[in-house]
Amino acid sequence: MIPWLEEHSPFPPVSQALSEPNGLLAAGGDLSLNRLIQAYQSGIFPWFSQNEPLLWWSPNPRMVLKPSEFKLSRSLRKKIQQQKFNIRIDTHFTEVMLACSQPRNGHIGTWIDEAMIRAYSQLHQHGLAHSVETWIDGQLAGGLYGVSIGRMFFGESMFTRQPDASKIALAHLARQLHRWGFRQIDCQMKTPHLSSLGAQEIDRTQFLTELKELVNCDPPPSWQFDDDLFN
Repeated sequence: MIPWLEEHSPFPPVSQALSEPNGLLAAGGDLSLNRLIQAYQSGIFPWFSQNEPLLWWSPNPRMVLKPSEFKLSRSLRKKIQQQKFNIRIDTHFTEVMLACSQPRNGHIGTWIDEAMIRAYSQLHQHGLAHSVETWIDGQLAGGLYGVSIGRMFFGESMFTRQPDASKIALAHLARQLHRWGFRQIDCQMKTPHLSSLGAQEIDRTQFLTELKELVNCDPPPSWQFDDDLFN
């Protein structure tokens, strides 16, 4: 059994998370600003399907991508060098979330519902959630969004409407985060796609040790990417 969180209930220790399903820690609570900040600072994230209770997770092992270890394929490097796109930051945050919420791979439902969009839009308004957007010919072609606290970035979701558009956004994010001294991008759970980009699983204890240090660092002065990331 997992605990049910009331409005002001604290999260249980992540060591109490289930091994099956991996990382399920608690249910209930809310998506308030303070609750979400506390969750991310503790290595916990919300993930649930529509019409289901709010569920909180802290899997072990944890999938992370070190910004310096992003795998830039030869073909992706070539596309980036051609510069037939624009990278924008935080210009259409809600549109990125809506695009990420669209069903994919034959799935009907989505975990990014209206409540999630409202909650993360509030994080965005407080400078804690960001979108990285790839624009091609004036159209939003792909991108990603996530949460940034201190010098730690928590990736949430990505989407693409044109080939490699989301990878282009992630490549720029990884380069910039590396310059800013971010040592980890939290990817939450393992997927073949993330593995192909350089993400690896690490023990949750190691993840939490680094997390505690990184979330207490000063954040970047502004979320603007350098122009010479791939020069």
